[in-house]
Amino acid sequence: MKMIPSLWVAGALALAAGSLCQAASLDLNLSGDAVQFETNVEVTPGIQLGAGVLDSDYRGDATAWHGQLLGVERARDYEIAVGARWTQVDSDFGDGGGLGLGGYGYAYLPQAPAVSLGGYGFYTPGVVSNGDLDDAVEYGVRARYAVTANVDAYLGYRRFRADFDHPGIGTRTLDSGVHGGVRLVF
Repeated sequence: MKMIPSLWVAGALALAAGSLCQAASLDLNLSGDAVQFETNVEVTPGIQLGAGVLDSDYRGDATAWHGQLLGVERARDYEIAVGARWTQVDSDFGDGGGLGLGGYGYAYLPQAPAVSLGGYGFYTPGVVSNGDLDDAVEYGVRARYAVTANVDAYLGYRRFRADFDHPGIGTRTLDSGVHGGVRLVF
């Protein structure tokens, strides 16, 4: 798998933007086939702007970039977000992008407040897609552990499927499997 130099640029921009915002996070996870980097900044209380990239060699080469705008609510017992995400896919099976809807949710365990369980999902229908992409869905689950006040370590499962317009290609799984990661919150 090749390392994407743009990951470093995105990280540097996120750090710079994070200093101007309410809160920010950097997230990196790895599996045997993929690397994913994501950054999010809270531009105003309750509104989160984020971007990320997934580079996967699972059954073919695929890179998926996304930018998202989410409404976020945090409480002592939970964290939820709902909003829109633009995803741009560059793969061996086809290229294209689209606007999806979705979000994430995590519940903190009362008997173990450092542990949270949850997941995320985004669906991009064909009516708002372009290029070779007809529709796409990405979803995952995670178990997080707060190592410190600003660092979460987690194990998760992710599946990213896309349907392409090319004859004979159809729906392809671009990434699937267990991954481990670290999220820094500042």
